[in-house]
Amino acid sequence: METAAGSRPPAQSPSAETATEVGPGDTTPRLGNFLARAAAVTASLTIAGALLGLVRDQAIAQFYGASTDSDAFLIAWTVPEMAATLLIEDAMALLLVPAFSHAIARRAADTSRERASTPAATARLADPDPCPDAVRDLVAATLPRLFAALACATVLLIALAPQFVRVLAPGFADHDLAVDCTRLTALTVLTFGITGYFSAALRAHGRFLPPAGVYVAYNTGIIATILVLHTAWGVRAAAAGVAVGGLLMVLAQLPTFLRQINRPRPVVARRRRIPRQREHTPLIGFAVVAPIVLFAVSRQSQVLVERFLASSLPGGAISHLNYAQKVAQMPMVLSLMFCTVTFPVVAKAIAEGDRERARRRVENDLALAGLVVLLGTALIIGYAPQIVEVLFQRGQFNAADTETTATVMRVYAAGLLGHTLVGALGRPFFSSGRPTWYPAAAMAAGLVVTVAAGTAAVDTWGVYGIAAANAVGITTTALLLLRGLGTRVISLQVRSISLALARLALAATAAAIAGRLLSPLTPDPLIALAIGSLVVPAVFITTGLAVRAPEVVHLLALTRQRIRHVR
Repeated sequence: METAAGSRPPAQSPSAETATEVGPGDTTPRLGNFLARAAAVTASLTIAGALLGLVRDQAIAQFYGASTDSDAFLIAWTVPEMAATLLIEDAMALLLVPAFSHAIARRAADTSRERASTPAATARLADPDPCPDAVRDLVAATLPRLFAALACATVLLIALAPQFVRVLAPGFADHDLAVDCTRLTALTVLTFGITGYFSAALRAHGRFLPPAGVYVAYNTGIIATILVLHTAWGVRAAAAGVAVGGLLMVLAQLPTFLRQINRPRPVVARRRRIPRQREHTPLIGFAVVAPIVLFAVSRQSQVLVERFLASSLPGGAISHLNYAQKVAQMPMVLSLMFCTVTFPVVAKAIAEGDRERARRRVENDLALAGLVVLLGTALIIGYAPQIVEVLFQRGQFNAADTETTATVMRVYAAGLLGHTLVGALGRPFFSSGRPTWYPAAAMAAGLVVTVAAGTAAVDTWGVYGIAAANAVGITTTALLLLRGLGTRVISLQVRSISLALARLALAATAAAIAGRLLSPLTPDPLIALAIGSLVVPAVFITTGLAVRAPEVVHLLALTRQRIRHVR
């Protein structure tokens, strides 16, 4: 049995699949256990999806290499990448998680008020006229309009695919192939939009398992389609796989979404009905939507800038940037998992006016995310060639591609902390459901830096200059968001956070240097990676303890506690 978020939890222990039994708004000590379990399930499925993503990239590298064909697919892949940011990961979640959180809380309040006002004897004679349901009202008001808008956008993009390719990659050689791939990937505008809507609703209900599994379904669809159709369709099979994967993402969440929305409502006597009280609910209008969309578009536009600048470079440049980025950003994706789980907690705390609770939650999230991403950054810098060789060097992907991609990865790694901070800091800005333009302005400023730096560096440094521009631009945005959040939304202790991140960065630097020195000593890349997975964390933890990084100390204490508990 499930209860609305914010209600008192029953006696049984929580799990990620029945998360609403505890609910993201619960302030009992069990909330910490719930968040930890939900984060663990989310991280596990995200890792599974990421591993399948690597298998997908391996299939693309093996069958198409780093060539004009793979570049054509990656130009078309810009559509689902942009759609994922706008409609699944950022804009849709930032808009709808607070809205659904408020609707769920109002549903619970309405239910309690109606039951309290209707004696048992009257309830037995009640007219079967259910009380209004805030969650269903929200779905009825938003989902049909969203579906219509997404369908229109999909049709428009299919029709304008030639113009899209010409603007995005004006110097690309095989224009027609890129157009064909773009028309297939355009279907993700519709499927990703519905996926993001379902994900936001389910996370607000405390249901994290289906949303976390969507990328498993997505990548499974791509891989299967490539294996079946690559001989007959060439690289168009990969684009068709993207369309199939998008449909599987919707189907993976649909049953759970329907169960949550169609939960039974209480039956209330007509004569005892009490008018619903007007309560604050985040608006879903242009004033709220526009800054969120602009923030998400500006964030994803860094990829557009990269592909625009790289389209004039020799064939394979876009592919090298893509492979490097996909692998380099895995630590960032993992570091943001806990932020994804705690977003409804922050939204509810801000909605209730408890900004101190929101501040503590955000600061804890930043510390944990920083620890994870910086540890991953150290491993990437130390062992980038071995990582690329193990993952991609086969078939059409040769040793020269490995060397170029590995160098680009190391350059990208300089901006991973910035990417993580932007992802973690963007959520609190939009948690109240009130219009705010500051995050979009900060992201636009970072994009301007990326464009200027990339334009200046591409002729001299090629793909390395483009990757460096990405790192500089996103770091600029992260610094602006960190400064702005403390003065506009939550009074963060910016100095304390900066000091903690600096200590972790020092530990990551020491670990990366150790990895760079040791990685060439082992010829076999797989064995070298196995050694690095032990050496880099060991140096990171040792240095973290030496510089008194509290996050490392807390992590070790928690690990010892878990070990004793298991024993």
